Amino acid sequence: MKTQSDFESHIQSSTPLNPAIQAWEIFLQDQDKSPFTVKAFINDLQLLAGFIPPDKAVGSITTNDLNLFLKWLENGRGIPCSPKSLSRRITSIKAFFRWLHNNGRISINPAEKVVQKSVISPLPEVLTSTETNLLLEIANRFRNAAKPDTRYFTLLKLLLETGIKKGECLMLGLNHIDLSSPNGPFIFVRYNNPNYRYKERKIPVSTEWVEAYQEYLSQYNPKDQVFPWSPRRLEYILEDMSNEAGLEKHLSFDMCRWTCAVNDYTSEMEKDAIRQKLGISKIQWREIGQKLERLSQ
Repeated sequence: MKTQSDFESHIQSSTPLNPAIQAWEIFLQDQDKSPFTVKAFINDLQLLAGFIPPDKAVGSITTNDLNLFLKWLENGRGIPCSPKSLSRRITSIKAFFRWLHNNGRISINPAEKVVQKSVISPLPEVLTSTETNLLLEIANRFRNAAKPDTRYFTLLKLLLETGIKKGECLMLGLNHIDLSSPNGPFIFVRYNNPNYRYKERKIPVSTEWVEAYQEYLSQYNPKDQVFPWSPRRLEYILEDMSNEAGLEKHLSFDMCRWTCAVNDYTSEMEKDAIRQKLGISKIQWREIGQKLERLSQ
């Protein structure tokens, strides 16, 4: 099996584009980039390789070649290219040619003068502190009713504290909850697919949530999953609270996740700690971090 150094030693200014892309792919993998980041970058570069003549050397690719490629992506390919996809593809091109230039494989970086088109998708809706308190109060009413239902508070409080996604919530097993850790109780977000292992993380939970969780266990006695219901049933639980509160906003897993992230951001938690808590890559953090800054103003 060829290593990064094996490939890099053969890359020169006269090397065609495809072998250079292969070398960059191995470099990215050796840098422990997520499989999704590597796949996205390489797919973007393979589009370029399909556009550039196959015998054209990396050292002879010009800024004009790259701008023509980007123009083709926007208008000539026949497949829609969203502003967000175009922005990412420019990022991929810039990263690739910067790597070649910094390693002395090409003398001039043709991507340096390519204009980056940054795009940030619309800001997500989040809960205000007043809305959050109202929803928790309503969840507590379900919890303390004559016919109590602890699911509402246990689910809502968990989402607001941990920011986990819907899929992660559904995968949460009883053995992923540790209430006896000397460092305090936490949940362990785990993935069965090894390609997602980089998303695994431990997230602290409050004493208040632990108390509700223990009540919930006594009431529902789940066997394996913490929430052994369908995704739609859990969404209905959130909708019930939203309707009871009279909110115009549609309470969802995503809204709870963003609300949690904004609360952490405004509480001055370290940015990298927020990134790790959300289980996202440094590439993803670029856009999410900008959104959090705008939402917290």
